[in-house]
Amino acid sequence: MAGVDGAYDCVAKTPMGDQNGVLTVISAGETFHGTFAGMLGSLDVKDGKVDGNHLTWKMDMTVPMPMTLECEAEVTGDTISGTMQLGAFGAAGFSGTRRG
Repeated sequence: MAGVDGAYDCVAKTPMGDQNGVLTVISAGETFHGTFAGMLGSLDVKDGKVDGNHLTWKMDMTVPMPMTLECEAEVTGDTISGTMQLGAFGAAGFSGTRRG
């Protein structure tokens, strides 16, 4: 298992309030796939890239409005932290802890 793989319990600080979700990361070399499952449903990871402990990816959101989220994060031990670009709404920071 790669150092970034796992399921992370995350909280994103968005303009709509705190959004809780679970980010799942399944890496394969320099790429990864997975999902972010939360209150607004499940979003699939697109264009997931792994560079050491640095992750970048996109997710297409449809609810409450269509938007592509551009995300990046760092994994340090069992924690993840990063940002999601929310189109016209700016950026939301998020952090989480890997499930044991």
